[in-house]
Amino acid sequence: MINLECNDPKCPIHGNLKTHGSEFEGTVISAKAAKTAIVRRVYTTVLHKYERSLRKNSKMHAYNPVCINAKAGDRVIIASCRKLSKTKGFVVTKIISGES
Repeated sequence: MINLECNDPKCPIHGNLKTHGSEFEGTVISAKAAKTAIVRRVYTTVLHKYERSLRKNSKMHAYNPVCINAKAGDRVIIASCRKLSKTKGFVVTKIISGES
């Protein structure tokens, strides 16, 4: 799925962008903006007072390199990196399963 030719310096595979810290799995809900993917992550938290768990979700903007090119509906892994823009602090590193 990954193209071998990539001249993008912000690519974590072919460029020189280092990832560190957290890695999350989520679903791409939008990839309309240039080189940007909006990833929805679903997680659970525990409410100790009521002895229940609660499902929550968060949307994160991630850099979408040309060689990976994730599309809406794809399950992806994103990793944290340095801030690439005002809202992007993550980068798509791998596509787990695509919508084909």
